[in-house]
Amino acid sequence: MNVLDKDIILLDGATGTELGRRGADLSLPLWSAHAIEECPELLEEVHRDYLKAGADAITTCTFRTERWTLNKVGYSDEQAKALTTKAVEIAKRARDAIKPEALILGSIAPLEECYRADLAPDADICAREHGWMIETLLEAGVDVILIETQNCLHESMAAIERARELAPFRGWMASFCVDREGPPCTLLSGESLTEVLPTFGDALAIGVNCVAAPNTESQIKLMRKLVPTETRISAYANIGYADPMGNWINTDAVDPERFANYAGQWITDGATMIGGCCGTRPEMIKAIAGHLHQEVG
Repeated sequence: MNVLDKDIILLDGATGTELGRRGADLSLPLWSAHAIEECPELLEEVHRDYLKAGADAITTCTFRTERWTLNKVGYSDEQAKALTTKAVEIAKRARDAIKPEALILGSIAPLEECYRADLAPDADICAREHGWMIETLLEAGVDVILIETQNCLHESMAAIERARELAPFRGWMASFCVDREGPPCTLLSGESLTEVLPTFGDALAIGVNCVAAPNTESQIKLMRKLVPTETRISAYANIGYADPMGNWINTDAVDPERFANYAGQWITDGATMIGGCCGTRPEMIKAIAGHLHQEVG
């Protein structure tokens, strides 16, 4: 079966934190991008483990390979392109070995820090840099452009408009990083998504990520109400959250079965692409896959 014909598409879980759990260097600003050069076998192993767990799609380790970041630490544009391309090749190699029908999602992150919307460059810079990244990922052979962890409206829309130009109709999806304590669908910038959500009928999926699993349900409910019905709703949450002091606080979603229970509720609320973000592991994806198989059975 074509993955896109499935009622529920199971995404992978976290790449960066899983690499760190297995001993990879996650120092900033490169974060998970270190693994592409320093331990590509480990990165491929992570991709393979998510596919073995049941994932229908894996996300490229390109969260920090945009030239905007790499130029700051001495990489040329050509080196940034090569690193991005290698990340895609690693993902494709894992996919081809384990589950050839699986999708490769090309990850595009905010240009600056995920939890600091105030640091986002102006819209013209965002459009230029995200356009470069989208072109690079498409040339490398990803199936879908994934604009993720978006925390402010002007950067989100700049990236989406470039995706619409370069990977039109259903070739892109976007996922937002929202304020878990604010009204549903409020970005970390304080801006509401409610007016733009109805305009995303051409997306493969619109969703939320990098918010704690217990705080995800209300986001999905509002998105499913406002996003055109032909567009999927995606949800891939964290096992916890960062407190105001930057300390990580785990929720009960640290348990794979509990995480899978949350995911089941997301499906009930209208999400049809589900997976995990920070702190999640292949065990979480396996648990979700088990629940899905039980329902089918």
